[in-house]
Amino acid sequence: MKREETGEAEGTGVPGEAGVPGEAAAPISPPTHEAAFERAWTNPGNTRIELDPVDINGTLARYYRTNKPLRFTRTMLWDMEVKKAFRPDLYIPSVVKKGSSRYWNRQASTGGAESFVRCSRQRLWLEPSKHGLVLERVFLNPGRQRVTFIGTSELPGMDGSPLRAGDKQPLFHVEHSVDGNELRPLNLWRIVYLTDGPRQELIERFTLAKDVWLREFVEIYIRRDLKIALNRRELPG
Repeated sequence: MKREETGEAEGTGVPGEAGVPGEAAAPISPPTHEAAFERAWTNPGNTRIELDPVDINGTLARYYRTNKPLRFTRTMLWDMEVKKAFRPDLYIPSVVKKGSSRYWNRQASTGGAESFVRCSRQRLWLEPSKHGLVLERVFLNPGRQRVTFIGTSELPGMDGSPLRAGDKQPLFHVEHSVDGNELRPLNLWRIVYLTDGPRQELIERFTLAKDVWLREFVEIYIRRDLKIALNRRELPG
């Protein structure tokens, strides 16, 4: 019998406070996550959203105060992306329910890349008071400093029994990546919903919310991992 629920306590396959666990990773052939994302992105029937790049240091200087000097680097930004891929509940708590993220089937690929699958309970994009089970195949590409998340409707769980994603919203794929140079890193983000035609309400969910702040996960990384106090400046007007 297919099930949606998973245990929400931290357990096997969940990184500890020190970061990503060091379990052995079995070698695999190069995954197809990035190609799957591009196929979905170029399909005109899908709903595509690409946010403007965020200049981390420019945003820090203009809109924040810190208790010590901080020059955020591209290396830091990639470190954050890796940690967030394994523990989205820690780095995007406004979206992912605390303690609900788990990952398994971690496998190594060429060039230091790796893949795994994960599940988490996430807020529905158009019904944020509700959560649903999201299943994803994840690919970390350190060569391109890109993380690709391929949403899927069903996965074998950690114990081999089937997990089925919630059906209250379209499946979606997400790409988080790092650009810019070491001293001026840029945070990039794209999402594509698998729909039967572009859905304006999903596009507006992102494009109408103009925000000058760093994305939530960068703020959390600075406070949690860099141990630097970070406060937002008061905006004029």
